[in-house]
Amino acid sequence: MRLALGALLLISLDGTAAGAPLRFVVPDSWAMPMVQLERGRPTQGILYDVMLSLATQVGVPAEFHVLPRARVQNAMEHGEVDVRCYAAQSWMPNQSGDYIWSIPLWSQPDMLISRPAPSATIIPANLTPQSIGTVLGYSYPTLQPLFDSNRLHRDDARNQEQVLEKLQAGRNRYAVSNQWTLDWFNQRLMPEQQLQSVAVLQEQNVGCYVRNDPGVPVQRILRTLLRMKMSGEIDDIIRLYIGGKTETNP
Repeated sequence: MRLALGALLLISLDGTAAGAPLRFVVPDSWAMPMVQLERGRPTQGILYDVMLSLATQVGVPAEFHVLPRARVQNAMEHGEVDVRCYAAQSWMPNQSGDYIWSIPLWSQPDMLISRPAPSATIIPANLTPQSIGTVLGYSYPTLQPLFDSNRLHRDDARNQEQVLEKLQAGRNRYAVSNQWTLDWFNQRLMPEQQLQSVAVLQEQNVGCYVRNDPGVPVQRILRTLLRMKMSGEIDDIIRLYIGGKTETNP
């Protein structure tokens, strides 16, 4: 079922692949349900399906560039890629270059996660000194003062799924995750084994931004993303992967 949408879009794309490809950047730190990477190429996932559908509706081929997270913005600035999705302007306060942002497409909370335990809300500032599972290169504004003061310590993994695997294995008592990845990860576990949120750290609206270049159909891309959001298509794609838990409205 999850592969069906991508297959249909690829068939459609074969018939409309005219003109320069739309080059999307894919950070290699993404994991399911955002993107599945196989041999360095995306094959399925919420963001993969959204980007592929976007290119199909714009009428150009999709081209995916998988890059280390630290190289993503540099690639945008040097014109190596055209579109970055799942980003927030607050993540890039010193962003250079000429870009145009889409409307907010998703709202995803960063949450403090633990293994199954008696239900309780945790205040991060009250935690004893310990390591917290995090993703390499990701920023966590709520926790940063605690990292800076050495009250808490980052235990970085390459992607979000690895963070949760380390938590489940007992490497840490707590980790940080977004809602999508937590829902996806818990689908494979028995109810009594599922990881749980014990605190919401922050919640930000995220969308896509496009290089403002004459060779890129910027306005057509932005109009298409707006239509995909308003029509419910983006929520439908999310349901393919995590059921009814969309929670995408900013």
